[in-house]
Amino acid sequence: MLDSNFRFPNQTEYYSGKVRDVYFFGDLMAVVVSDRISAFDHILPRPIPYKGQVLNLIAAHFLNASRDIIPNWLQDVPHPNVSIGQRCEPIKLEMVVRGYLAGHAWRTYKSGQRILCGVEMPEGLTEGDRFPHPIITPATKAEEGHDEDISEENILDQGIVSHEIWNQLCEASLKLFEQ
Repeated sequence: MLDSNFRFPNQTEYYSGKVRDVYFFGDLMAVVVSDRISAFDHILPRPIPYKGQVLNLIAAHFLNASRDIIPNWLQDVPHPNVSIGQRCEPIKLEMVVRGYLAGHAWRTYKSGQRILCGVEMPEGLTEGDRFPHPIITPATKAEEGHDEDISEENILDQGIVSHEIWNQLCEASLKLFEQ
């Protein structure tokens, strides 16, 4: 297990999340993915060996495989637990694309609601049914605690992103979903 909490020459900032530690060096960042496990907003006491390597290498694979759809921050993976890349300002939204009525969408639907994140779901569906077309049900990315469902209207009203950026996010999300 790689445990980080280092201090490097030229390091300008440090952030420790539930499973990732991020070291900043001007315009670059080093992301160290630990073996820590987070469940229900708590870090569990026992890590899972090699979990960080698996998580980091899967992320690197998909970041590299999707560069033709949308550019990203990743530049190098010098160690199975470490990714190096361009420092960037994250957009604190999770763009959830759903092709089927399952999970959170099914629980919402089963409760009688037909609107999820401002998106209307058709009547007459059962668990696992395919939507007529994929829907985007975004969530805010919380610094602590749970992510929260949010609608396109609220995203734009709160100025989280501009209309232009929202459209780019939707287009890229649907292309990634298709891929």
